[in-house]
Amino acid sequence: MKIVIETAEDKQKWDEFITSHPESNFLQSWDFYEFHASRGNPVTRRIALDSEGKIIGAYAGVVETAKRGRHLAIAGGPILDWKNKTLVKAIFEDIKSEGKRLKCVFVRLRPQLELSEKSLTLMKENGFKKAPMYLSVEYAGILDLNQSEEEILKNASQGFRRKLRKAEKNDIKIEITNDSKIMKDFCDLETKHAKRQGYVPFTRSFLTKQFDTFAKNDEVLMYVARKDKEILAMNFMIFYGNEASYHYGVSSELGTKYSAAPLLHMKAMEEARKRGIKRYNLWGIVGIDETSHRFYGVSEFKRSFGCSELKYTPAHDYVINKPKYQLTRLIETARKKKRHV
Repeated sequence: MKIVIETAEDKQKWDEFITSHPESNFLQSWDFYEFHASRGNPVTRRIALDSEGKIIGAYAGVVETAKRGRHLAIAGGPILDWKNKTLVKAIFEDIKSEGKRLKCVFVRLRPQLELSEKSLTLMKENGFKKAPMYLSVEYAGILDLNQSEEEILKNASQGFRRKLRKAEKNDIKIEITNDSKIMKDFCDLETKHAKRQGYVPFTRSFLTKQFDTFAKNDEVLMYVARKDKEILAMNFMIFYGNEASYHYGVSSELGTKYSAAPLLHMKAMEEARKRGIKRYNLWGIVGIDETSHRFYGVSEFKRSFGCSELKYTPAHDYVINKPKYQLTRLIETARKKKRHV
C-alpha cells in the first residue's frame, strides 16, 4: 500500500478525520494547535494519505522549549488504525523525522491507545522508551453518556447523590458562558484554590488564549456556580467530537461546603447530550490504592460518579540527542519524586 505523509493545510478535513475516530478528543483538534501557535510555539500537523488521496492517519504536535530539553510533544495521537502495521510504521518514522527537522532533543508521545502488553511492545518495536514524566492524562475516569441522567445517578455513590441533593437545596444558581471575560473570575478563584491545594496555577494569559481559541468554534463553555452572587465553583469544559472534557475545575472553601461541583458536572452532561456527544471525560485519576498521591482526594470524587476507568498507554520518548536527553531524565525523575506524581 502506497502511503504519502504531508503537512495538513485544511482545518475542515483535519477535524472531520479526527472526530471520525471515537477514541479522539480535543488533544488532537485543529484548534488546540492554533492555541499553541498563538503562544509562539512551533507546531506540526501531519496527515497520511492512501493511494486515492484519502486521509488514513494524522498527528499533531507542539515543540516545547523547556529547560529540561527542547522536544516535540504529541498528546493524544497519532490517530489511525493501529491494526494497519504498514501505516503505523510509516507514521512513527515520520514522527521521528519531524522531531529531527524541528531540532528537538527527543520526541514525547502519549498515544490515544488503551494500555496493554501489546501497546507497550508496539512502542518498543518502533524505537520508543517509557518516558520519566507523563504527557497529558494517562489514567482517566470516563462516563458513558449513552446512559440517561437517571442511570448515571443510580450508578453513582450515595455520597455523590447526597452532595447533589444538598446543592439543589442550597439555591445555587448556574451560569453558563463562552465569554472569555469570565477568565478573570476563574483565575482569581484558581489562585486561591492553588494555594490551598499546593500547586502552581496557570497564568491568566495562558488560560484566556486557550478559552478564546476554542470559543471561536463553539467548543468551550465555562460553568459557574453562585450563591448570593458569590462564586463557589467553576468548570472549564471543552466539547469536541465524541467527547466532553472536564478540562479545568476550581472551587472555593464555601463551594466545597455547599457541594457545588456535582451540580456543574450534571449541567455539562446535559449540554454534551444536546450536542450528540457520547463520552464525558473527567480526566486524571490515580490508583485506588495510591492514598499518598496528591491527586487521591480528587480521584475519589471523580470515582463517586460511578465512572469507568481507562488507562492509556503512558508517555514514551524517542531519543534524538542522547547526551542532552540523559540530563532530561535526571531532571524529570527528580521533579516527579518531589511533586509526588
